[in-house]
Amino acid sequence: MEKKYTCNDNPISCIFFYLLITLNFFSAKTATAQSISVKVGVVLDMDAFGRMTFTCISMALSDFYATNNKYRTKLILTSRDSKNDAVGAAAAGLDLLKNLEVQAIIGPVYSSQANFLISLGHKAKVPIITFSATSPSLSSLRSPYFIQATLKDSSQVGAIVAIIQAFGWREVVTIYENTEFGEGIIPFLTDALEKVNVRVPYRSVIQPSATDDQILAELYKLMAMQTRVFIVHMLNPLASRLFTKVEQLGMMSKDYAWIITDGITNDLNSMDPSVIASMLGVIGVKPYVPNTKELDDFITRYKKRVLQSNPKALGVDIYGLWAYDSAIALAMAAETAGLKNLTYQETNISTNSTDLESLGVSLSGPELIQALSNITFRGLAGDFRLVDGQLQAPPYEIVNMVGPGARGIGYWTKENGIINKLDFTSSSTNVYTTSKSNLGPTIWPGDESFPPKGWVVPTRGKKLKVGVPVKVGFTEFVRVTWNSDNTTKVEGYCIDVFNAVMAALPYGVPYEYIPFATPDHKMAGDYNALAQQVYLGNYDAVAGDVTILANRSQYVDFTLPYTESGVSMVVPIQDDKSKNTWLVFKPLTWELWFTTFIFCVVVGYFVWILESDINAEFGGSPLHQLGMIFWFAFSTMVFAHRERVVSNCARFLLIIWLLAVFVLTQSYSASLTSILTIQKVEPTVTDINALIRNKDYVGYSNTSFVFGFLKQHFDASRLRSFKSAEEMDELLSKGSANGGIAAAFHEIPYINLFLGKYCSKYMMVGPTYKAEGFGFVFPKDSPLVPDVSREILNVAEGQKMVEIETTWLGDKTKCPDLNSLLPPKSLGLSSFKGLFIMVGIAGALALIFRLCHIYRLRAHSAEPESKNWICPGDELTAQSQRDELHRLLKERYELGGQQGNLPENPNELPAIPAHLHEHELPMRFNNRDEQGN
Repeated sequence: MEKKYTCNDNPISCIFFYLLITLNFFSAKTATAQSISVKVGVVLDMDAFGRMTFTCISMALSDFYATNNKYRTKLILTSRDSKNDAVGAAAAGLDLLKNLEVQAIIGPVYSSQANFLISLGHKAKVPIITFSATSPSLSSLRSPYFIQATLKDSSQVGAIVAIIQAFGWREVVTIYENTEFGEGIIPFLTDALEKVNVRVPYRSVIQPSATDDQILAELYKLMAMQTRVFIVHMLNPLASRLFTKVEQLGMMSKDYAWIITDGITNDLNSMDPSVIASMLGVIGVKPYVPNTKELDDFITRYKKRVLQSNPKALGVDIYGLWAYDSAIALAMAAETAGLKNLTYQETNISTNSTDLESLGVSLSGPELIQALSNITFRGLAGDFRLVDGQLQAPPYEIVNMVGPGARGIGYWTKENGIINKLDFTSSSTNVYTTSKSNLGPTIWPGDESFPPKGWVVPTRGKKLKVGVPVKVGFTEFVRVTWNSDNTTKVEGYCIDVFNAVMAALPYGVPYEYIPFATPDHKMAGDYNALAQQVYLGNYDAVAGDVTILANRSQYVDFTLPYTESGVSMVVPIQDDKSKNTWLVFKPLTWELWFTTFIFCVVVGYFVWILESDINAEFGGSPLHQLGMIFWFAFSTMVFAHRERVVSNCARFLLIIWLLAVFVLTQSYSASLTSILTIQKVEPTVTDINALIRNKDYVGYSNTSFVFGFLKQHFDASRLRSFKSAEEMDELLSKGSANGGIAAAFHEIPYINLFLGKYCSKYMMVGPTYKAEGFGFVFPKDSPLVPDVSREILNVAEGQKMVEIETTWLGDKTKCPDLNSLLPPKSLGLSSFKGLFIMVGIAGALALIFRLCHIYRLRAHSAEPESKNWICPGDELTAQSQRDELHRLLKERYELGGQQGNLPENPNELPAIPAHLHEHELPMRFNNRDEQGN
């Protein structure tokens, strides 16, 4: 059993305890008496939203002072109902400033209510703190006493533009309410879209008081447009009505994309569930709010305090969190500023002044706004930090409307763009990206899993007006025929290609052809004027033989080219009869002829050096030896040489040379045969420089841009125009000297068509000057361009393009290839350089071996003087010596007319000493003859 203590047990302790309690009580009353009450006005619409935010402000101050019970200052709230009206907000603010002399005002709710209240605060030097007026235009008032403790609508523009970039949409339509809130974001949004080449062809403005019929009428107008990407910026009441009608009209279906701003996403919890269900597939952005323990605790306490007693009350949204953080910041600033004099200074006024003129000036306002601007802390909505009176933007969360609510699919930050998850600890280099791969799985309107193209041709829309040129010549490309009822028939190569490409698009595009013609059915201008009609909006596109040029692309867009590109020259062809006299020299170039001659002489000289001392056939008088050099060398060219070569070195050299001669003669024969067999033709002119030197006349099409190109090279007086292929043929046939032209310049597609008709008379020569070919014309940034360009590639790679070309441009195989009629090129030295190098190496090796053997014999032989110029293996056997001696004796007797006793058989001759060699026999024999022996 526990013991109980009473005052009777220890009277001194009891007296001390009572004294301590009394001291604490009086200390507390003294501290309370010394606290400074700071009056703060709250201007709100006291509807469900206003009551929710006022509760958040009250809870913020209760939480703050419960934690900081030793603060000298304490905010005392006084609320006024602005009655959902700008005048009501102004009246409430004026009452708080004039009658209560508040030191700060929190509110109002809407941007339209804030303008006048900001002016009042500026005059009275009283801070005006709004947590829900988001219009960027409010900051233009430049009042130092205005604090926008919420995010400006323009803060989300980067996130919206990044989404549009991620999915490659080129056009968007903005839908916004006709209020200061709705209009505030539009200039920032359109400027940001223009920077990334996204057009805003239409702005849909809806009055907040618009009837359902008026909303339907505006939606019908949007359905008749081509663009299918819509950005919606409006408040909850109008947004709920809008999306209800959108679903009724079937616009929340495939091919549509809807993006909502944070004005809607921040207020989803107050929307009717049926409205949220109608927004399936909508993409939205909203400020990122970190999930913290403090936030969860606050929401729990809010539910206990409000929702249990009133289940229909609004739950806390981000505006409630900003209201909470604004009250905390103001309480911290009041304490930091050390406010003492909380009175107003009266102004000097006349007796007839109004209430506004008699408004006093707060003496503590400057200190309070200065302290408030420097307050930073981590609030329930994230980091609270003001720069120039603006709350700094956190990352934005990208959400997708799925089922009963919004699901996060990614984030956007100013530094990194679209990212899959936030990483505040990473210190890596920031790389901005708008890749859609960083977004999570997304559901699109119509319960589609693939993003819409963002652009279609509406079934209720009018047909595309496609302009076509009216041509006089080369009508195979575009031909316009007028019927008796003034209707037109448009056909041709370009038209068939356009039809094939448009038919290949994955969606139907209705269009009609409109000739670019005057009332008398003539071309209404040149091709530049035709392209400009698209820029002026008279045509939606142009299909025809329009060349892609840089100056035209400045105001219109072209698809990829569907024809060959370039400008070239057409000239007449002529037979090559003037050079038949020297035709035999044509197969080889003069460089090769000269090199062959030099090597013939050099090889003959080398063989003479190697054979002259050991072969009598290469002996004789100097003139005879010189003749032998040339005779032997050139006779090898036709393998007609009869002289016997006995030196191994000379034989080695001769083998290599005969191989080279064989290759040369065979190549010469083949080239000469080709020249004699092929019908030889050549152009009358080979390049533009010859035309300029000769001052010839040249031709061009009167509708082509080629005229501007030619003026850079020719005098304008030397240029003659033609309208058709027939006129072009007539001018070329006459020639420059007879009133015609020496050459015609045109684009390659026209040249191919022309040569298809006159392939036996003309040919294309000279360089091809760069041009981009024919393309279809569309307005600048038209979303049709990438789709049509893609289909041009598909059609060009298929059989359909071959059929179109055959139908209109003819069969190219019917005309021979003019390149095959040109005389073959002469064979040059470069083709046989290897052979001549081999022959040169062989000659050098033969001489080197001969010199080495001479050195060896002189070093070891007893008669070195008789061993000159002997190659290895040149020594004769006894039998060969007898044969050579017998031959020489026989020739000698025959020349002298003597019979002698010469045996018929060489073996009957006496043996010759072994030290004698073949080259010594004629020398010894001649010596004896001179001695008479």
